[in-house]
Amino acid sequence: MIVEVTRGGMVESVHSVAACAVDVAGTVALACGEIDVPVFLRSAAKPFIGATIVASGAAERFGFDARELAVICASHNGEPFHIAAVRSILAKIGLDESALQCGAHAPSYEPAAAALLAQGVTPAAIHNNCSGKHAGILAMCLHLGFDIATYLEIANPAQRRILAFCARLCDDDPQRWPVGIDGCGIPVFATSLRRAALSFARFATLEGVAPADARALRAVRDAMAAEPAYVGGTGRFDSALIAATRGRIVCKAGAEAVHGDALLREGLGLALKVKDGGRRATPPAATALLTSLGALEADELEALAHFAAPDVRNVAGRVVGGIVARLL
Repeated sequence: MIVEVTRGGMVESVHSVAACAVDVAGTVALACGEIDVPVFLRSAAKPFIGATIVASGAAERFGFDARELAVICASHNGEPFHIAAVRSILAKIGLDESALQCGAHAPSYEPAAAALLAQGVTPAAIHNNCSGKHAGILAMCLHLGFDIATYLEIANPAQRRILAFCARLCDDDPQRWPVGIDGCGIPVFATSLRRAALSFARFATLEGVAPADARALRAVRDAMAAEPAYVGGTGRFDSALIAATRGRIVCKAGAEAVHGDALLREGLGLALKVKDGGRRATPPAATALLTSLGALEADELEALAHFAAPDVRNVAGRVVGGIVARLL
């Protein structure tokens, strides 16, 4: 698969895409490019981090609702409703924003960033797109008696539990796989697209995992399906895809153009990586792959059309080209 960027009727740039879709037995339904080399899943693994938190009992103890579970799994825009959900989590666990160690950045959603600027508010850690995940990990630490001051460290039992849960989902060995540090500071693992796709197939079917893991995955999947706006936000592909399919596809993007999809109707998992990390290529690639798997209906494709083939616009807003994915 390639994603072409055109200008003036000519192909100006090309992104190469690797992808794999499998069923819960590991049978390959689709493969493009290298599917057996390690790829950092980055934030595409957040649903599984969220499920680890649920499995620990923390979500039940603190009474997290669907919006709070969804924002735990989010790379959110920093819109006011996202911030409110994260603050609600922190209030329920008895911590303030100073406990978040994810670092500060302005909201990803430009109007939210502009509103902060107009109010003279300096962006804080809670505006970080990963703040929900960090609040959720802090909840698990408090519930299980782990050190909240070191919750980012790979030696912290919370991070060991997360890596072990992810390893169970993809049948990989957490003692051997590459582990790096994500943009928000937590350990991040690398596994193959084939194994990542298996994780999302299990997320879709709740099969091939222990009953406790399946219950946790269901809780997260249901929350993301019920509250797609909390997974990303206004104008975000993940929120739009979950909403357009009415939760039949539950998905999560990761930095450096990784994307994972749980196809509930088909019982498949899909994982893709744009090789050069160009995230502008992710929505067109994902939409084309889902279409090739028969996972999108005509009305859903219409709703997602501006993600499937985005316009390229100049500074004045004039359409000067486009972006389109091609299966070769």
